[in-house]
Amino acid sequence: MESEITPKILIVDDEPQNLDLMEAYLSHLYELTLAESGEECLQKVKEKDIDLILLDIMMPGMSGYDVAKSLKESESTRHIPIIMVTALSEKEDRIKGIEVGADDFLTKPVNRVELLTRVKSLLRIKSLHDELVAEKEHLKMQNRIRKVLTSIIPSLLSGAPPEQKKIIIRQMVDMVEDIVRSSCTGCERETTDPQDVARICCEAMNQLGASYFVDGDSDKNGCAIIKAHKCPWGEESKINPIMCNLTTGVFSKMVNGVTDGEVIVNKTMGNGDEHCCFDICIEEE
Repeated sequence: MESEITPKILIVDDEPQNLDLMEAYLSHLYELTLAESGEECLQKVKEKDIDLILLDIMMPGMSGYDVAKSLKESESTRHIPIIMVTALSEKEDRIKGIEVGADDFLTKPVNRVELLTRVKSLLRIKSLHDELVAEKEHLKMQNRIRKVLTSIIPSLLSGAPPEQKKIIIRQMVDMVEDIVRSSCTGCERETTDPQDVARICCEAMNQLGASYFVDGDSDKNGCAIIKAHKCPWGEESKINPIMCNLTTGVFSKMVNGVTDGEVIVNKTMGNGDEHCCFDICIEEE
């Protein structure tokens, strides 16, 4: 089981005692980075992947207002939550903070419970935002590939001679394999374990929205079984066995990208089966 990533918080204040106090409150829960000026804050944000900023308003040089405005105007940093920490209590000061993009406020001297509560709440919102962005990009990739392949391949193959069909399928396999490999975190590792190779295949094809999983243990012939009840090419492709050929080709390229082996087709939804089933077999040394 993967461990959770510790959120990264940037604390910006020109007074060392304030930095020390908030560091004492937060260091046991979060990964902290400290900055003593607005200029240093902007530099730290460039260097690190920051999840939340605790920002003092009254600082020499760039004020907290200037820093917040700069961060919120940048596409790469606009979604980082900013809590302004200030001794100012006038309504106009808070309105100005809201206008430049502050997400919340804390008044000095900072109360420990209030600090932890505000930080936890904004980090939860930031986490949800990050998940939505990642899911949106993932769905964009899935839909783009599906749209291109399911609309183009059948028409390209309909009137093509047998040898031309092989060339088209091979070209499409290469394209899809490049795309899924770029999004597959473990696809570059070398292994001769059938189960591990099968997991690589599943991870790669699941980038397109499939539901492949390794079923059971490797058998004595050096094969692992992978199955799926969800087609990577969408529901309409379940009646098109051409797309099953593409899936088989991608699996074959993934297998031979890490070791010597072959892919055996047992069942496919495009041929009317209730699920897809492949043997991922590794050649014995």
